Amino acid sequence: MSVPRTLGDLRRSIFSEERLRTRRVKDELRDNLVARLRGNGDASVFPGIVGYDDTVVPQIINAILSRHNFILLGLRGQAKSRILRALTTLLDPQMPYVAGCEVHDNPYAPICRRCRDEVARLGDETPIAYLTPDERYVEKLATPDVTIADLIGDIDPIKAARGGHELSSELTVHYGLLPRANRGIFAINELPDLAGKIQVGLFNIMQEGDVQIKGYPIRLPLDVALVFRANPEDYTARGKIITPLKDRIGSEIRTHYPATVEEGIAITAQEAWTRRNGHTLHLPNYVQEVIERVAFAAREDKKIDKRSGVSQRLPISALENVISNAERRAITHDEKITVPRIGDIYAALPAITGKLELEYEGEMKGADYVGRELIRSAIAKTFDQYFTGVNMQQVIQWFDLGGEIQLSESAPAAEVLPTLRNIQGLMDKLTRVNVGPKDTPETQVSAAEFVLEGLHAHKRIGRNEERVFTAGEKQPRVADKPFEREEGPYRPRRPLN
Repeated sequence: MSVPRTLGDLRRSIFSEERLRTRRVKDELRDNLVARLRGNGDASVFPGIVGYDDTVVPQIINAILSRHNFILLGLRGQAKSRILRALTTLLDPQMPYVAGCEVHDNPYAPICRRCRDEVARLGDETPIAYLTPDERYVEKLATPDVTIADLIGDIDPIKAARGGHELSSELTVHYGLLPRANRGIFAINELPDLAGKIQVGLFNIMQEGDVQIKGYPIRLPLDVALVFRANPEDYTARGKIITPLKDRIGSEIRTHYPATVEEGIAITAQEAWTRRNGHTLHLPNYVQEVIERVAFAAREDKKIDKRSGVSQRLPISALENVISNAERRAITHDEKITVPRIGDIYAALPAITGKLELEYEGEMKGADYVGRELIRSAIAKTFDQYFTGVNMQQVIQWFDLGGEIQLSESAPAAEVLPTLRNIQGLMDKLTRVNVGPKDTPETQVSAAEFVLEGLHAHKRIGRNEERVFTAGEKQPRVADKPFEREEGPYRPRRPLN
C-alpha cells in the first residue's frame, strides 16, 4: 500500500494531525483491543495462550482498558514472555515517524531537538518513515550490571566533538533503550534483578512520563507502555522490586501452571516439535497423559522445591525426547510407523531431571530416583483412568505361574508382539485404549506395555532394571502367634523372715 512520504502528504492522509497528535500508545492499545473484543470476544485476544481464558487474560484486558503499566508475576514456564510479546498484535499495522529519528518522534509533536529543527527547516517536506508493530516492541533482560546509561541514555563526547556542539546540547545525547522505545512497548524481564538505583530511574517515566539525562535540563516526555515480568519475590534471592516502583505499577497479574491435565496436554502439543520429517508418527493419548502427569506429580512432590516451580518446558522437552527415542527405534529396525512406548518415557529422564530443583530429601535420593518415582506415579494415575474396574487377574496369574517377558525399549515390535500374545488375557484388555488386533504391531506393543507398566506401578507384577516383567513380590503372611501360657496378674513375693 502506498503511504505518505512527507509531512504534507501525511496531513492529508488517514494519519492526520487530529488523529495522531494526542493519541498515545496506551490509547492505541486500548482502541485496538476494544475493536477486537467487539469483533471476536476475549477468546482470541492472545492466540496460542492456553488455560488463562478465565484467569489471567481478563486481568490483562482490564489493565489495558485502564491504560495501566502492568507486571506479570509467576514461576518459570508460565508463558509470561509470550504474553508480553503478543501485545504487539494490539498495535497499529504502521506508525509514521520523522525519518532518521532515534526516538521515533511523532511528526506533529516532536520531542527531540534534532526533529524539531528538521520540521522547522523543511516544513511539509519533512521525510516520513514507518514502523511495524514488531519494531515497536523493545525488550530488556534485567541484569545487575545494567546502568542508567543503558536504560535512559548518556552524553556522548564523540558526538559533541564531531558536531561541534556544547556538551549540554541535546544534540550530544546518546539515547538508551527506554527513549528508543518511544511510541511503543518497553518490556523488562526479571525486574527484581535490576539494581535498586536503576529501578529508581523508572519513576519519572512511569509517573510523569519523562526522563532526564545526566543532570542536564533535558526533558523527554516519552510515550511508552511499560510492562514487566518477574518471579515472585519469595523465590528470587537475587533482588527485589522496590516498594515505590511497585506502587507505580498499575496492575499486578499473577500467572499459574495449567489447572488440568487436558490444558497441559494442549500446551505441550502446541509447543513441542512433533512434526518430524521421516516416519509417520502415532502418538497414543496415554503416553501424552503420562508425560503431562509427570509435571503435575512433580509440582506436588515434597522432594521438589515448590518455590522454584516445575516449568511447562518439562513435558515439552520430555515429549520431544520420547518421540526421538521411538524414532531411533523405528529407524534402526526399519519400522514404517513411529509409536512411542512407556519405556521411552524412562529413556527421556535427561529431559526431566534437569528441570527439577530438589529439596534436601530429594538431593539425598538423587535426581534419577526422584524422576523414576514421578514417572511411576504418573503411570499409575493414567492407568487408573483407563482400567479402573477391569479384571486383570488373568494377566497377573500368568506371571505368578512363572511367566516372564522382557520389553527392551530398543526391541522391535515384530519381535516382541508374539511373546505378548502368549500372556493370557492381555491383548483382550487393549480395547480400553482403542487398540485392537487389526492395528499395527507397533501400536499393539505400545498399548500392551502400558498395561504391564500400569500393573507394575501398582505393584501387582514386578519389573527389574533390564525391563524384565515377572511376578510381583508376595506380601509376607503374618505368622500365627504361638501358644503361650497365660500369665496371672503380677503379685510381689512375700519377703522371708
